Amino acid sequence: MDVNQAIRTRRSVGKVAEEMPDRALIEKILEAARWAPNHHMTQPWKYTVLTGSARNRLGDVLAEIKAESMTEEEQMNASHQLEQARQKPLRAPVIIAAAVNPSLDPRVEEIEEICAVAAGVQNALLTAHALGLGAIWRTGKQTYSPKMKRFFGLSERETLLGFLYIGHPAALPRERPRLPIADKVTWLET
Repeated sequence: MDVNQAIRTRRSVGKVAEEMPDRALIEKILEAARWAPNHHMTQPWKYTVLTGSARNRLGDVLAEIKAESMTEEEQMNASHQLEQARQKPLRAPVIIAAAVNPSLDPRVEEIEEICAVAAGVQNALLTAHALGLGAIWRTGKQTYSPKMKRFFGLSERETLLGFLYIGHPAALPRERPRLPIADKVTWLET
């Protein structure tokens, strides 16, 4: 697939089949992420792939985080909400957690490290699309919880940036309108 076609036709695919994609395809996605641009070549990315019952363990953490935001009384009446949180990771057969491990080099700006991982995520999303897989980058408040950091064994300096849910597309989303580029660009010429 031509890169411009991939960029223009890639969509966030939130509904994927339960069928597990071939491991070789997931490895191609991870390999593409590794080629993201990165200032000072610190390669700050850290990916964790969850399949099978590892997704259930992630669901338990999501339910714990959800419960933390509720009063005891709310928790007593929230079994359905907590179960919904627990089931979220089961929406896709493969989840890739993307984290940044910023360099200690004083020349390196942390925002550049975060941008490098985000560029890697975009490479991964485009590659998944080119391989015929559906993917969506999911984030949210629970992503940044200390419990989530502990679950993934991240150090205090490391930050979880989100989750790529990947599988064979069950439904293709419609194209959503984009603002004209002229609305978002200023040219400074002289």
